[in-house]
Amino acid sequence: MQAAREHRDREHPQTEILDALVGRDEGMTVFELRSHVDADIDTLEDALSALKSDSLITAETENGRTVITATAKAEPDREDAEETWFDRVLDRLPF
Repeated sequence: MQAAREHRDREHPQTEILDALVGRDEGMTVFELRSHVDADIDTLEDALSALKSDSLITAETENGRTVITATAKAEPDREDAEETWFDRVLDRLPF
């Protein structure tokens, strides 16, 4: 599932992080995110910090594990969730 349309124009790793987290109620650890996002650890850390300051993700620690989840603000509306082939083409174009 992809993040809400209004967040699709964020910087490269931020969009990938949101896409990886949206729809995953159980969240992901930083190590799991690294396997889904093509970015080095420093870039990933900066992107997570920016997303957290914009209230698009939360980080909770349980049993010594920090789990990152997307907030409702990052979730797409129902009509945005049903992406068309045209939307996918637009997302790939460099503008």
